[in-house]
Amino acid sequence: MKTANNEHQILIDELIHLLKGGNAHADLETALAGLPGNLRGEKPDKLPYSIWQLVEHIRIAQWDMLEFSKDINHQSPNWPDDYWPKETSPKDDETWNKSVKQIKADKDAFINLIKSGDLFEKIPHGDGQNILREVLQAADHESYHVAEIIIIRRLLGAWKAS
Repeated sequence: MKTANNEHQILIDELIHLLKGGNAHADLETALAGLPGNLRGEKPDKLPYSIWQLVEHIRIAQWDMLEFSKDINHQSPNWPDDYWPKETSPKDDETWNKSVKQIKADKDAFINLIKSGDLFEKIPHGDGQNILREVLQAADHESYHVAEIIIIRRLLGAWKAS
């Protein structure tokens, strides 16, 4: 017989799995693995974003959702201008690596938040949001853009069939 505590743990486990790119979703690490540095800023014909712009957008949006979830004083960037980098390529490898590492660190922070917080309690400074909503939104957002990264890699001839 399942108890409410067991069901709560099942939900937490599934949310963690979803954040990490589980089930039908590729994860960001897989989507970026083996990507040649010179292709980070390439925009195939008629596509609006480069892989760099997508990675940086994922970072900014996830950071914003995380900080909103835990910091009453957090001020979100201006939508949409501050959520998308103007540059098509990262300045250098250090900038690229820093962005990718922050995505992972913020995802880990989200995981810690869902393990320790009340998923259903309204965020006091929000207008009805709760941690569950923010986690689902973050996971959905990342999986959408990871798919775009894979499509761009396919168009650039830089994706391995698995």
